[in-house]
Parts: sequence; C-alpha cells; structure tokens
Amino acid sequence: MKILVCISKTPDTTAKIAFTDNNTKFAQDGVQWIINPYDEWYALVRAIELREKDASAVIHLITVGAADTEPIIRKALALGGDEAIRVNSDSHDSFTIATQIAEVAKSGGYDLIFTGKETIDYNGSSIGGMVAELLDMPYVSLATKFDLNGTIATINREIEGGEETCEVNLPVVVSCQKGVAEQRIPNMKGIMGARTKPLKVVEPVAVDALTSVAAFELPPAKAGVKLVDADNVGELVRLLHEEAKVF
Repeated sequence: MKILVCISKTPDTTAKIAFTDNNTKFAQDGVQWIINPYDEWYALVRAIELREKDASAVIHLITVGAADTEPIIRKALALGGDEAIRVNSDSHDSFTIATQIAEVAKSGGYDLIFTGKETIDYNGSSIGGMVAELLDMPYVSLATKFDLNGTIATINREIEGGEETCEVNLPVVVSCQKGVAEQRIPNMKGIMGARTKPLKVVEPVAVDALTSVAAFELPPAKAGVKLVDADNVGELVRLLHEEAKVF
C-alpha cells in the first residue's frame, strides 16, 4: 500500500500577525514555522499507524513550497515518513497547489491520499476536494475515524448535527481532523534517520492561478469591558438588547 500525505508550512499559533507591501503579504520576520497541525497530528500519524499494521506500506510526503519548507519536511520525515517530495512553487492559490499535488500523485500509484482538514493560516479546507477531483478519485472530508479492511475503508466523519459513516473502495482522498489519530513526538532515532531520507525536489507544472490576494486585514480590536452595577439591572438589559444584540 502506498500512502501520500500532504504537508504544509504554517506560522506557529503564537506568531505575531502583521502584513507588509500595502497589506498584501504576510510579514515573515521573526515568525516560527511549524507543520500544519491537522497535517501532522492527524493525517501523518494515521498514515504511520496504518503502516505499523502493514509493514509493506510506504508513506510519501508532499509539500508545495520554496526551499524554506524543507526543515518542516524533515520533521515530518522524523515522525515517520519514508521519503518526501517538494514541488518548487511558492503559490498560495489553492487550485495551483492542488494541481501540483495531483500531478505528482498521477504517477505515484497511491492507494490513499491524506490531507489535514484545513491549514491554520488560510482555513480554506479546499485542497483535498480539488486533488480528488483532479485525480477522479472519491473524497471523504472531516474524518474523525479511519479504518481499513483490505481495500475497503470505513470512515466516520462529522456532519451537521451528527456523524456519518462511509464505506469506500481504495483509492481515496481523505481529509483528517481531531479523533482520527493522536499526536506523536519525533524520537531521536527518527530525527537522526530523517537526515538521510530522500527528499526529491520537482519543478511545478504550468497552471493559471484562480485566485490572488487583494489585501489582508486584521480583525478589529476587542472593545473594553463594560461593568454594570449589580443593582442596575435595567442598564444591563439595555446594553444586552441594544449593543450586544443578544435578544
């Protein structure tokens, strides 16, 4: 079995958010970069768990990004990836990224393609579905549980107001979220071994981006807290009604 896990680089959740170039670019100075948590904690770890049950399984990692993504890829290799592919493109357009992943996957013969449910910077939740469409493969999103019996996958996923159980034949593209696996930390053996694992760099295929960034904008600063005297219930009701709009 061959598994492809999509990996992306995102700012650490504690990073200070600022923008440059007339608010069209994210300011990267001093930012600590991490593997997108949904890709690392759930997609990659579930792939590793599947390989632990099937020693013949192989895990390939793929990321679309510039050379500065390679430390992130090495960490993913340390966790348990067997080899990695970096598509040398720095685009933030979802269709462009999905096209690059699909182009690599076409010749890879993968049985499973895992992504995180979204990235924590853009929160687009779009890559998995696009990759599946480009490869003409079934797609199951928001997986909270993934089991495999031969070539049939049983997947639990969140839906509005409940949970849905799907059965699908491989190959399939699945986006993963909390519940599908538990976070792991690289051990020293994995960290040392990651240094020599293959990391192949390929050039991107030509594709017209469908989106571009017009501008970023920070959310408005939170307003100060208003304190109302415990005896002044009327004022509290007025504020809730007129300003908070809670009823």
